[in-house]
Amino acid sequence: MDSKLSFITDYERGGLSFAELCRRHEISRKTGYKWLNRYKLYGEQGLDNASRRPHCSPRRSSTYLEQLVVSIRKEHPAWGGRKIRRILQNQGVNDPLPAASTITGILRRHGLIGAGMREGAKDIQRFERNEPNDLWQMDFKGWFQLHNRRRCYPLTILDDHSRYNIALEACSGENGKVVKPLLIKAFKRYGLPRQILCDHGCPWGKGLNADGAQIGTPKLEAWLMRLGVEVIHGRVRHPQTQGKEERFHRTLKVEVLDQEYCWKDHRHCQDAFDQWQWVYNQKRPHESLAMNTPSSRYVASHRSYPSELPAEESYYLPEDVLRKVKSKGEITFKNHFFYIGQAYVDSPVALRHRAANKWDVYYCWKHLGTINLLTTWKKKGRYHSIKGNL
Repeated sequence: MDSKLSFITDYERGGLSFAELCRRHEISRKTGYKWLNRYKLYGEQGLDNASRRPHCSPRRSSTYLEQLVVSIRKEHPAWGGRKIRRILQNQGVNDPLPAASTITGILRRHGLIGAGMREGAKDIQRFERNEPNDLWQMDFKGWFQLHNRRRCYPLTILDDHSRYNIALEACSGENGKVVKPLLIKAFKRYGLPRQILCDHGCPWGKGLNADGAQIGTPKLEAWLMRLGVEVIHGRVRHPQTQGKEERFHRTLKVEVLDQEYCWKDHRHCQDAFDQWQWVYNQKRPHESLAMNTPSSRYVASHRSYPSELPAEESYYLPEDVLRKVKSKGEITFKNHFFYIGQAYVDSPVALRHRAANKWDVYYCWKHLGTINLLTTWKKKGRYHSIKGNL
């Protein structure tokens, strides 16, 4: 503006040709005439840069559509353009239906979105079971402090095929006494899965030895064996094995936990979890499901939770040799002690003849390992561990 006013002042003083005046101010004669004409018509205000915005934008989204996008975003602050577009599609909006990038632009204009995802992100190798309830993923999210100085440990269970959230519970601890009744609650509502994927932490693991192998079997896992549910564990120090759970925990943090400044108690947390769980399963579009909801792909298991636990003996064959696990987790066979595990105390295990001097050890349907009597006879007067998956 100072340069333009200086040019007008020098012009009014006179003494220079117009070409020389423009040359001294380092502008073209076309620009000089433009400034001069605007000044004559509108005064100093005419020297302001005119807006280049077109008078008419026929392809611009309507005010109604922008307000609708903004309202959805404010209701769900973590949803981006693709999810909001699917919600608009489900609501029958055809104003016309904007592209996801257009919705992202609307959010950015209203200051409701940041810079977006980081560049250079790479896809990782993914797996997915073919049917619902073929595999559930179960884990605790990291604890957070409550206003009453207690801790909340969110327990989450996710169906691998549909991403349906089976359970989202605000727990007071990470132990089998807390988890078992919550699993019973889930089993009664959704039925039994074939497998449950867990890490090696408490209460579904008892830690690892120096070689990275799991030590023993938790009682919770032995109980699941009687129900016909297999517990499998991810690779040691590889949380990406439970990538769906890890991603769910991140979504939970962004869409729920970060939306409150103060969580009063476990009841406050559970009320918020229950409300958001319905949104996640029934309303929120999932990008891994082609923007469908988890409920559109999930059906309950046909295996119902039994009113009574099946007896261990019901899994065994007539020719099996049964041994009761003693108080220290061991059995006796052929005058030798074999350590089975504390989780099986007072329960019968089956020894099934495999080959000469070799016996397979089973608890219910689960193969625990193999006894090799030739190796055992060379090591008398000590406890022996069976070789296999304890």
